Amino acid sequence: MTNTALLIIDIQNDYFSEGKWSLVGQEEAAQQATRLLEHFRAKAQPVFHVRHIATSPEAPFFAKGTVGSEIHNSVKPLETEQVIIKSEINSFKDTDLLQALKEQDVSNLVIIGSMSHMCIDAAVRAASDYGFSCTVAEDACATLDLNFNDKTVPAAQVQASYMSGLAFAYAQVVSTDEALNRV
Repeated sequence: MTNTALLIIDIQNDYFSEGKWSLVGQEEAAQQATRLLEHFRAKAQPVFHVRHIATSPEAPFFAKGTVGSEIHNSVKPLETEQVIIKSEINSFKDTDLLQALKEQDVSNLVIIGSMSHMCIDAAVRAASDYGFSCTVAEDACATLDLNFNDKTVPAAQVQASYMSGLAFAYAQVVSTDEALNRV
């Protein structure tokens, strides 16, 4: 895929087991993310990192100035890679992400990161609405158990539900291996 960029969303310390908001399978997702990042770097294709910084002092994670809000070492940006700072769920809202992608003439995105049911879902839908062709490497994304109507929805079901929804109309949802074969 020509004009393809890797978009890494919110793979930050607070989402790991030692963080304030641990996700199910975050370590495994980060390993897959590292593989994609290394591939994009080796091919000199653009990489964009998105980092969420909470604006509210009451935020349960990603508080400004904390180690938890820093991008995890597994996908640490190089100086040449752009880091987009956001404070909303959608990576495009109130950021310069769209402009940065246009400046690099990007038309295809491989999107990975956390949380699948929030920031990944929002970014993929927005990117598709902006006309980007989207691929999601589902095993390079992580989420957590959710509660709804006094029932716990296990992370695996949350992941499957959101990935199937994105695959229905917004993106090609594939494994990291398949994404690597396409790029």
